[in-house]
Amino acid sequence: MYQFFVEDAQVGEHTVTIEGSDVNHIKNVLRMKRGERVRISSTSGKNYFGEIAEFSGDTVLVAIAQECAPDTELPSRIYLFQGLPKSDKMELIIQKAVELGACEIIPVAMKNCVVKLDEKKAAAKTARWQEIAKSAAKQSKRSVIPTVGRPVSYQEALTIAAELDVVLIPYENERGMAATREAIEAIVPGQSIGILIGPEGGFSDGEIALARERDMKLISLGGRILRTETAGLATLSVLMYHLETNDR
Repeated sequence: MYQFFVEDAQVGEHTVTIEGSDVNHIKNVLRMKRGERVRISSTSGKNYFGEIAEFSGDTVLVAIAQECAPDTELPSRIYLFQGLPKSDKMELIIQKAVELGACEIIPVAMKNCVVKLDEKKAAAKTARWQEIAKSAAKQSKRSVIPTVGRPVSYQEALTIAAELDVVLIPYENERGMAATREAIEAIVPGQSIGILIGPEGGFSDGEIALARERDMKLISLGGRILRTETAGLATLSVLMYHLETNDR
């Protein structure tokens, strides 16, 4: 069953009106017919099951069959602060982070980042990344489309993260899984969580010192060194398991 996202204003009492690029996708790519079932999520996070009722010009009308499709969101909002990686690794990170339940991905320019984005390139990249997030949200049946923020500096990232309840920083020089287990088990469903991941070159000593000053939790992910595109996804997987098994 295909998933589509709409604005709250597109949801009526008995029908949902699909507009924009999704109409062409439904008609000419998926070649869907009247009567086919779809899943709809609105911007406020409400979910619906429905059937395609009518094709009309540049809109598709869906008849609502059920107003309470299952909610697929985690009980906590997880923010992934990702040090800018090389090549197209960010696209993979965004896709998988959305599948694993992240609510927002925030690219971070750090000292050891090889990639440097000027304002024009950053805007183009962010637009591309947001489309990848939307596609991944559809595929994984998310109830909302996670946001991909504009690239920020490390200092800006720390300021944003300071507003969250918990911030975890997987760090290759941190040792001892007991502390990791303690940090994860202390998280309560409903808390906001940040994950801060360094780029290919890792965190600089100064960046780690600033994180320690803010009482952020440095954790180990085991005895192996993980790539930047692996570390965040590994942490998200652990949090997904912890939150969903402890959500009462």
